[in-house]
Amino acid sequence: MNTLEIENLSVEVGGKKILKDITLHLPGGETMVFFGPNGSGKTTLMLTIAGMPEYKVTDGKIVFNGEDITSMKVDERAKRGLGVGFQLPPEIIGVKLRDMVKICGGKNPREDLTREESELIERFNLGDFINRDLNSGFSGGERKRAEMLQLLAMKPVMLLLDEPDSGVDVGSLRLVGRELQNYLDSSGASALIITHHGNILEHIKAETACVMMDGRIWCRGDPGEIYDNILEKGYRGCVECEIRHPGEGL
Repeated sequence: MNTLEIENLSVEVGGKKILKDITLHLPGGETMVFFGPNGSGKTTLMLTIAGMPEYKVTDGKIVFNGEDITSMKVDERAKRGLGVGFQLPPEIIGVKLRDMVKICGGKNPREDLTREESELIERFNLGDFINRDLNSGFSGGERKRAEMLQLLAMKPVMLLLDEPDSGVDVGSLRLVGRELQNYLDSSGASALIITHHGNILEHIKAETACVMMDGRIWCRGDPGEIYDNILEKGYRGCVECEIRHPGEGL
């Protein structure tokens, strides 16, 4: 269960081809990390998996738990357990964090918080924020903790996380990483995580890592080894190595 298969996926945004023949297998219960510079296609891949309408699939398909979801709408994919944690969650005036937690949990905002939801709020140290407008005046760490709180309230079976370690202080990163890993361990969910600097790897166990550049996946392998190669050679150096020795990291 929770298995993601992507076959020869190509995607356009605004008439421009961004992803080129992406093939990917993420087994159930595993976590995969994506490295790559800005503009490499990482976020495009994640939002295409999530079903955002501006991302047009021109070739290939996306299969989740044996079902072709390529043409499904965002809400249909969410009902099947796909959950997204955005890099820059928006501020929404007039909507309380308390109500968003209930909505994410599939309840009417007029209902009371369950004990489980209240405990989750406390674990994210957001008890003082639940009656505030969503992300209004929140710091980077508070905003990220609120985003992960809403995501876990949905109880997804696959987490799509866009830079959960971006713009986050050390304490918030440790807390977010701990809660995400606890959820992955207890639920058996899968995760695809985008990161630039790899700090999330200090708190989340990943089985596989990939490097994306120019809309393609160039190599796959052990997250620690790939991260060390990036620090030593840079993204371009990793790609040049793959070009010289094709397939060794796949």
